[in-house]
Amino acid sequence: MKKTIAALALSLSCSVFSQTDEAVFKTIYNKALQDHQAYNWLDYLSNNIGGRLSGSLNAQRAVDWGKASLEEIGLDKVWLQPVMVPKWIRGAKEYAYFESSSGQTTEVNICALGGSVATPALGLKAELVEVHNFEELEKLGEANIKGKIVFYNRPMEVELIDTFRAYGNCVNQRYKGAEEAAKYGAVGVIVRSMSLKIDDLPHTGSMSYGDLPVSKRIPSAAISTKQADLLSHVLTLDKTAKFYFRQNCKQLEDVKSYNVIGEITGSEKPNEYLIVGGHLDSWDLGDGAHDDGAGIVQSMEVLRLFKTLNIKPKHSIRVVMFMNEENGLRGATEYAKVAKEKGETHVVSLESDSGGFTPRGFSFDCQDSTLDKVSTWTTLFKPYLIHYFEKGHGGADVGPLKTNANVTVGLRPDSQRYFDHHHAESDTFEAINSRELELGAASMTALIYMFDKYGI
Repeated sequence: MKKTIAALALSLSCSVFSQTDEAVFKTIYNKALQDHQAYNWLDYLSNNIGGRLSGSLNAQRAVDWGKASLEEIGLDKVWLQPVMVPKWIRGAKEYAYFESSSGQTTEVNICALGGSVATPALGLKAELVEVHNFEELEKLGEANIKGKIVFYNRPMEVELIDTFRAYGNCVNQRYKGAEEAAKYGAVGVIVRSMSLKIDDLPHTGSMSYGDLPVSKRIPSAAISTKQADLLSHVLTLDKTAKFYFRQNCKQLEDVKSYNVIGEITGSEKPNEYLIVGGHLDSWDLGDGAHDDGAGIVQSMEVLRLFKTLNIKPKHSIRVVMFMNEENGLRGATEYAKVAKEKGETHVVSLESDSGGFTPRGFSFDCQDSTLDKVSTWTTLFKPYLIHYFEKGHGGADVGPLKTNANVTVGLRPDSQRYFDHHHAESDTFEAINSRELELGAASMTALIYMFDKYGI
């Protein structure tokens, strides 16, 4: 009986590789769209576990869930890779208002930025100074900033079709805003949320104090885009308006967490690896469905589809659920470190960390000759409306694995709505479309199939 089952499995595996690439693509996409497994996984991760701050109880619950789910797929190996990660907690909900010179107050929505220190227990109130960049900050100098709260109000550029470029052009005010403002004696920082949507939801995200000693660190929070516009308007009419905010966040000692890893061992090149992955941690305001629950379940789905369709890969294929991308990249750094110590050869590393919207293609960090080769595959993807094959960023978690000889890849979904949800309370399972999510998983599977069959 066992021999019969083994023979059948071998026959099915061989039949897949004897098919045309077009036929295999059709099989992959059909299976992904009919099963909805990635969507079901994300439902559980989002609604039964929720937001997964690095070092939190929910992050550990996600680790346990990830390991159990990979074991259910029936992979050849599943294991946890220990890594020490930062533990920052938000504490009680933040509160803020601005006060006009007449004494009238208006409440506004804010959220502490990840890594920020708390305000004094009774909160912090001071006059505001609005700036759009660090150059304006420098021109104002200590004489105009000391004792005040700096309000960074540089919006994402709506005219840029590449929304990640728009994000990149303004995110330094969030990440380094407190560090720069503290140099001139500011007592706090309020940052316009990194979002193209004008609404009442503040968006969190990581920030850094650089080399500032603890005694010099000032509290930093994000304000919603709608209320940033209102606050800016008020300041044009009343230069002496004051801002009050209270937050209770705290940075604790590092704690142990884990990357979750699963593998299908290659039949011909078991010591050469193709990996797919995303980050398991998320911010805590929503449930992290787009950032990056979608990438996690899509990556899991790649290996499940290989198993379900009896595609026996030549290379070993791994799924990696990286921990601590949001505020440290510790998981990615540890994975790359261990891989180097073991002498592992990572040929292709594919990351999904741009949301679960409709896939448009991939960006490749690779040699020109490899991109030329990959570009010949576009005719296979075009029936599925995958057109974008360009040089570009692979992804934060696969970045530490990059060498001159290998390839890192990023899945590129449509990004026009991504920053509506990114790091905000609205990043929830309800914002996910099952069909879009599964199409992304199928596209990743198809690309890994091609790299496994034809190499780089």
